[in-house]
Amino acid sequence: MARDDAAVAVADEQSALKKKTAVSGSWMLLDCTGKGTILDVDKYAIMHRAQIHARDLRILDPLLSYPSTILGRERAIVLNLEHIKAIITAEEVLLRDPMDENVIPIVEELRNHLPPANVHQVHEDGRENLSGQHEEAAEEDVSPFEFRALEVALEAICSFLGAQTTELETAAYPALDELTAKISSRNLDRVRKLKSAMTRLTARVQKVRDELEQLLDDDDDMADLCLSRKLAGASSRISCSGAPSWFPGSPTIGSKISRASRTSAATIHGNENDVEEMEMLLEAYFIQIDGTLHRLITLHEYIDDTEDYINIQLENHRNQLIQLELFLSSGTVCLSICALVCGIFGMNLPYSWKHNHGYLFKWVIIISGLVCAILFILIFAYARRKGLVGS
Repeated sequence: MARDDAAVAVADEQSALKKKTAVSGSWMLLDCTGKGTILDVDKYAIMHRAQIHARDLRILDPLLSYPSTILGRERAIVLNLEHIKAIITAEEVLLRDPMDENVIPIVEELRNHLPPANVHQVHEDGRENLSGQHEEAAEEDVSPFEFRALEVALEAICSFLGAQTTELETAAYPALDELTAKISSRNLDRVRKLKSAMTRLTARVQKVRDELEQLLDDDDDMADLCLSRKLAGASSRISCSGAPSWFPGSPTIGSKISRASRTSAATIHGNENDVEEMEMLLEAYFIQIDGTLHRLITLHEYIDDTEDYINIQLENHRNQLIQLELFLSSGTVCLSICALVCGIFGMNLPYSWKHNHGYLFKWVIIISGLVCAILFILIFAYARRKGLVGS
């Protein structure tokens, strides 16, 4: 019996472990009023709620290094921008890892900007109190929910990358100036690390810019991001009473679709230029991220100019060393010739410092020295004439 109990306990632990592995992580649900709810559900529930595929949810996996991506699906926008990993629908935002230190400010921004100008009144018991006046005001709101959520995400990522660029510029320019003033191993290593950080940051900014540019170049892709228009056509064929309640304490899908139908219908009939509005929204942040990329390109050019200047300095020092080597080599050759001549005559001339003919060797030394000096001058004159040494 003890063995059976142990086996059952092990099986329970394994099943619990499987359930934990199936959980896709913590999510925060933010509705159109800015109210946030922490969800602890598996990936299949997220896929069912947002009506997306597993490959789309895989893009939001923090363990996988997917580049920045903005995907428009039938009922949702899949957003992967650095640390911002979210699923935006026409009525709610599913934000991954809301407790992350970089994501917490985004949660606050979403809570402040998601509610429209005429926000719904919410009771303490968590139920919405929608009066007829509030419903009419919601219908008059021309800014779709997904537009506001996407704008918060783009503003956050552009500000985040801009702040990192500013921090990098603050550290890079003084380091480059210090390296220009004094070339040392410490300064070179510091600039090398800053250049590596700049290269990585440039690649990240370039990816966000390319993603926005790709969306701006294709009207169909921008139309896919206008979820309210697509939801209006689908919700007209769905009965509000037949939609089940998916999450306890949240509005039913039927009430969501009915409100989305009214809002989206007003949007379609009142404004036929949703794609143009989306284009204006994307273009504004494209200009901002393009300015950040331009700052990084300017910094890269400054680093390249500094490297060119350092290379010129090193080439100048190398040329000076070559000139010094030529000077020493010429002097060595001339002295060798003088020593050779003196050695030859010193072995064959009889001399004595006490007799007159002993002074003959003195003239040999003097004449040999003069000839070697003249030869040294001629070598340098020829080298200067050919431009081998500076003036």
